[in-house]
Amino acid sequence: MHAPLPSPDPCHPQRRLGRDSAVAAVCGLVVALMVGASYAAVPFYNWFCRVTGYNGTTQVAREAPRTAPLSRHIAVRFDANVNGLPWTLRPEHNEIELAIGQVTTVYYQVTNRSAQPTTGQAAYNVAPLTVGSYFQKINCFCFTEQALGPGESRAMPVVFYIDPAIARDRDADTLNTITLSYTFYPVRGEPRPQIAGDSKKEQGAL
Repeated sequence: MHAPLPSPDPCHPQRRLGRDSAVAAVCGLVVALMVGASYAAVPFYNWFCRVTGYNGTTQVAREAPRTAPLSRHIAVRFDANVNGLPWTLRPEHNEIELAIGQVTTVYYQVTNRSAQPTTGQAAYNVAPLTVGSYFQKINCFCFTEQALGPGESRAMPVVFYIDPAIARDRDADTLNTITLSYTFYPVRGEPRPQIAGDSKKEQGAL
């Protein structure tokens, strides 16, 4: 005589349903965390670069150094680039020499060559990349968006100094030159205007 088969436990489907719900909840949480991390990655990276000077990111100083400039001098070269804007950008000097700790002001000249108002903002870094933490900016046009009218030109100042702490960095003992570089990009979402005369060239090419 065969033993009777065990009757199905009505709780088992509920247990499976509970496990499935828990797994789904965990997967949803993981996806949410990954999405949140992707959005946080860029501002965190920017903050990290500003704090550490990583990748040649310069620092923002609120005031001039309280110590007198050092006797050691460093040459600073100035680089200018434009990407996606009908602008020209030029430094007033290609290179200057200054004492470490000396507050210095230089100017970049920018011109909007289009017949329309345009807005851009500058990205920046210094080379060698390891000296970003020592390059201190008190004021810079790169901190804000720059709006230029048709054909408008503007002289934009940069006020900076080289942190005297660089003199205590053994790796910078042989450093003689720093290059400060700016690249202007259009503000996101702004249409790219044509440079005056381009439309005539395009019509002639048709």
